[in-house]
Amino acid sequence: MFKDDSHLVLNQVNINEPFDFQVPELKVTPGLGENGVPVVLPKDEQILADKIFNEAAFNVYLSDRISPNRSVPDSRNPKCEYETYDHDLPTASVIIIFTNEIWSALIRTIHSVINRSPPHLLHEIILVDDFSDKDELKFYLKKYINQYFKPNLIKLIRFNNRQGLIRARLAGARLATGDVLVFLDSHCEANIQWLEPLLQRIKEKKSAVVCPIIDVIDDRTFEYYATNLEYFQIGGFTWNGHFTWIEISEEEEKRRKSEIGSTRTPTMAGGLFAIDRTYFWKVGSYDSGMEIWGGENLEMSFRVWMCGGTLEIIPCSHVGHVFRSFHPYKFPGNKDTHGINTVRTVEVWMDDYRKYFYYHRPDLKNIDYGDISERLQLKKQLKCKSFQWYLDNIYPEKFIFDKEVIAYGSLRNPLSHLCLDTLNRDEDKSEPIGYFHCKPHSDIVINQLLSYTQKKELRIEENCAEVNGDFERQTELTVIMTKCNDGENQKWTHKMGGIFKHDQSGMCLDAGKKKAGDDVVVKNCYGGHLQVWWFENYAHPVVHIEDIVP
Repeated sequence: MFKDDSHLVLNQVNINEPFDFQVPELKVTPGLGENGVPVVLPKDEQILADKIFNEAAFNVYLSDRISPNRSVPDSRNPKCEYETYDHDLPTASVIIIFTNEIWSALIRTIHSVINRSPPHLLHEIILVDDFSDKDELKFYLKKYINQYFKPNLIKLIRFNNRQGLIRARLAGARLATGDVLVFLDSHCEANIQWLEPLLQRIKEKKSAVVCPIIDVIDDRTFEYYATNLEYFQIGGFTWNGHFTWIEISEEEEKRRKSEIGSTRTPTMAGGLFAIDRTYFWKVGSYDSGMEIWGGENLEMSFRVWMCGGTLEIIPCSHVGHVFRSFHPYKFPGNKDTHGINTVRTVEVWMDDYRKYFYYHRPDLKNIDYGDISERLQLKKQLKCKSFQWYLDNIYPEKFIFDKEVIAYGSLRNPLSHLCLDTLNRDEDKSEPIGYFHCKPHSDIVINQLLSYTQKKELRIEENCAEVNGDFERQTELTVIMTKCNDGENQKWTHKMGGIFKHDQSGMCLDAGKKKAGDDVVVKNCYGGHLQVWWFENYAHPVVHIEDIVP
């Protein structure tokens, strides 16, 4: 359906070719990290570990000392133990992409897949080396495969230059011959009976794209977290084009048959998922015009839903993943590949809702994102539905800053000329909101874009303002932005051009004695000019909130 020249830059390795290089010995400490328990290194070893942490954005020193065959805790819902699966499930081609991955992490990933997959279902593992330059990956890996694994189980292919995750996955998919493609990252650990639930669902519905629950492996202690066996989240997105985790909606809770039933998700994280091989190509595989990394997960999520498939999380399938706080490698040319790729996604799939993305990323409005004509043709050919349909039917709870709200825009105190502002603080953490100089009304300034909702929330995207502390004794409390939860602590009362009162504490937003960069606070209400607030836009400019909110 589209041009894909990824196979032209591949060099398939003959894994039977003799090599004289010795396989590196792992410095494994017996029992270390078994059953996923956290490891605290002695002080002298921790100093050594810290020195090389940035090499991979996880604890390389510790990873090298944990067995490639270590055990992990069964993190499944206990009800999963009683699930049964067909014997004649489709076979799996597991595709793992890596570039300069840490040896021990890659080997542990491979061993965990083989150790915890039924042999008759694991058709092959395809390793795609995206132009690594580490000796152990260039030379030792071939011999290790020969020495430790069944002949012909693992295929190793290499790129002759850096191509990136998307084109590497396309190359792996092109080589695969199993019924189902299973994509994994190169620093994972498959859990008990991880594969069967994915294959069972695809057998039942070939157009279902399915994901395991992704368990966290700590980047410093290598603890495999298995604390809450029944709770998990699904995927959403932010209007600035990023994946985010969200709660399962009430509607989906009612729709799925049980708490271990397949659970629909608006988007997927993208690193770990399974898809019928024929359906992968039919629905458009990946956008080969995307560069290196980023945005491909949202593109596939929108496309699958809008073009007739489903995207689901399978609660009885678990895979651990080392979550890193930063990328340890550089992108060629220091390009914002995530931004460019996301623009391609937006321009093909988001229709008129693209404006909300550009409100958040005005820097990408005029960027060169390449030719998308083939992707638009694919959309037409597959008779895909609109993004409005996606929001109405798949993600109706998605918040839009100017829809079904009482007021939105900047929130200004006229006397101080200060507005509430995120100050570029981390939206994924609970952080105080701050004051900053108000920007001109003519522009939408994302840092100062708030909404006052019909639920009485003071909201930015998925975060709502709340106040914590001793309401009886303290006269000034900081306002925190945290995940919206419909709690009473996130309810506020506001009249146009009046106070902004926190219902639970009875205290009011106050700009007194504050300057740009300070944290926003509430104080005892007195109604003075420093407690007067105006939104840039009101849905009903002369109607008080009491008349709108029951």
